[in-house]
Amino acid sequence: MPEENIIEEKEKKSIWNILLTVVIIITAALLALCIYLFMNRSKELDLSNEYTLTGISEQNYTYGNPFAKDLVVSDPSITIEDVMMSSTTEKALLFNIDTKEALFAQAVYDKTFPASITKLMTAILAVKYSNMTDTVIMEESDFDLEEGSQVSGLMPGDVVTMEQLFYSLVVYSANDAANAIARHIDGSVGLFVERMNLEAEKLGMVNTHFDNPHGLHSSTHYTCAYDIYLMMNEAIKYQAIKDAMRLNIYHLIVPRGEYDIMYDLNSTDRYMTGETSLPLGVTILAGKTGTTDEAGSCLTLAVQNKKGVPFITVILNAKDKNALYEDMTKLLNQIND
Repeated sequence: MPEENIIEEKEKKSIWNILLTVVIIITAALLALCIYLFMNRSKELDLSNEYTLTGISEQNYTYGNPFAKDLVVSDPSITIEDVMMSSTTEKALLFNIDTKEALFAQAVYDKTFPASITKLMTAILAVKYSNMTDTVIMEESDFDLEEGSQVSGLMPGDVVTMEQLFYSLVVYSANDAANAIARHIDGSVGLFVERMNLEAEKLGMVNTHFDNPHGLHSSTHYTCAYDIYLMMNEAIKYQAIKDAMRLNIYHLIVPRGEYDIMYDLNSTDRYMTGETSLPLGVTILAGKTGTTDEAGSCLTLAVQNKKGVPFITVILNAKDKNALYEDMTKLLNQIND
């Protein structure tokens, strides 16, 4: 065979070898791609079982408690046969704390003014964020209150303890004590009010806004009966609050010069003072009153029946104290039936 034919034949074989190699490489690449796609497809989630715990024991998980698990959930209105409030403008409730049952409800989510029931929140924060042995010097700003406000008898410059202020607040509903507590805890009443609103948010009090620590009227200081239930439900977790709220009188002793001055601070709750009789078998665990022209007469109680079952009651916007206690007694009469 001529030499040029031999060279030409070799060149043809070389081209075919190159083409064959390219085909093999492409085929191998396609095969690898197919294998990759198949493997990944087999790993896709089966959405029909998307919440199945696979290969992990369910008991290894920690589940969060639902926020309302331990709270009473209520309709805006729940009636009891033959039980009517003195006025349809009153906001009222009766909740069984053990069974989480709403027994009575009247306009429980309507916004209204809380008056001195506000001091429940001040008391909660006093227990949480101060020491009762702390010393407080009364200042002029503590008495920056509207004329006729309920005050303890303290004066600027008096040296008292947080415990004395706390009992003056809870038993006698002293507004100067509320201001002094707020100032002591956060340095100013304004900062303390911010803390009050943060605490209200934590408790789920979505229809509440505080402007001050005492409850004197402000158009933007409001709450509702259900939120007061939430606040009382929190307050009764603290033994110090329950102990103070069960007193019918507190003796505030203040050193002034060579002498000690004593003020007898009576409870503002007629049940505690004996002016109104409790239904037989009912025991008060805690309670707070409130009265302003705009809020009317208000009262919230934590009580238990003769079997020891606890209840929380709230009445807001009663026309006067007589109507308030008549209506509260109607509700309390239901808990031993």
